[in-house]
Amino acid sequence: MSQPSILLSGFADEAANQKTLDQQFSAFAALGMRYFSIRFVDAGSGIKNVMALSDAELEIVKAKMEEYGLLVSSIGSPIGKVKLCDVEDGTKTPYRPFASYMEDEVPRACELANFFDCKLIRGFSFYHPKGSKLEDHVNQATEQVGQIAEICDRHGLTYGLEVEANLIGQNGELLAAMHQDINHDALVLIFDGGNLVTMGYSSQEVLEQYKLMKPGLGWLHIKDFLKPETVKGEHVDEDALKHFVPADMGDSGHREIFQDLATFLPELESRMTARGVPGVFLDLEPHVKGGGQFGGFSGPDGFGVALRALCRVCDAAGINYQLRDFSDIQNSRGF
Repeated sequence: MSQPSILLSGFADEAANQKTLDQQFSAFAALGMRYFSIRFVDAGSGIKNVMALSDAELEIVKAKMEEYGLLVSSIGSPIGKVKLCDVEDGTKTPYRPFASYMEDEVPRACELANFFDCKLIRGFSFYHPKGSKLEDHVNQATEQVGQIAEICDRHGLTYGLEVEANLIGQNGELLAAMHQDINHDALVLIFDGGNLVTMGYSSQEVLEQYKLMKPGLGWLHIKDFLKPETVKGEHVDEDALKHFVPADMGDSGHREIFQDLATFLPELESRMTARGVPGVFLDLEPHVKGGGQFGGFSGPDGFGVALRALCRVCDAAGINYQLRDFSDIQNSRGF
């Protein structure tokens, strides 16, 4: 029996000091990556989220992708990373009326995914007002996420909900409940162990949250965190988080999680290929030089350290992966 396999990807903007295309793509090509998640880019007119790129800038990005031999794994959209209610709660999180999301943001993300020939859109589950009872807002968030998934499905795409602090879906239990209630093939969950640790979860608790997410799991974001100061259940000051580390150094327990993932991969791969996805992505978002609510940074050196750490965890679990080798160079030269 062959080893279970994953596809390596990552947020390329984390590997670039100024987020230019050449910086992002040269770092990824040199590290041996074939896939990347597109989020913030400078295509010649300043740094923008992919959602804000002009048609001319998109063509520049696509041309550069071909030059460097890269493919997009997911659109790193900010959909759902806004307030659920137009309430002043002392946070800097913006509010967007949901109707405008359905008219503008969601169709735009779908348009971009099809432009880049990828099947996945990363998104979030909305913020309830700080200090309010989360359970009072779950139904509204669930209804809205279900509508987003339906639009994505009409475009042949899949919407992934990332687990993250302060959101409605801030842990595996809540996300699993949302996934079950929505019950739509176009909705999957994105596990992120580092995000859970920032909220005060122990390694064993992170493992339990991962297992709760398995029925709806689509892919994994890979970051880790060490020695959180947060008390579980409290609001997390994401801009104050300073202890992100590679996947084999933190408190997420990636080695134990990957041991389980190795046995689960055939089922998960079948789930995702049925949606037109080429396999199961592990998407590096290391934040090893800093992270906050709307992004993070690792630099080319930090991203390389994080990638090698992830490869060590995969090796220990018997999970196969591919990096570019000389055969790729031979093929590109027409040997």
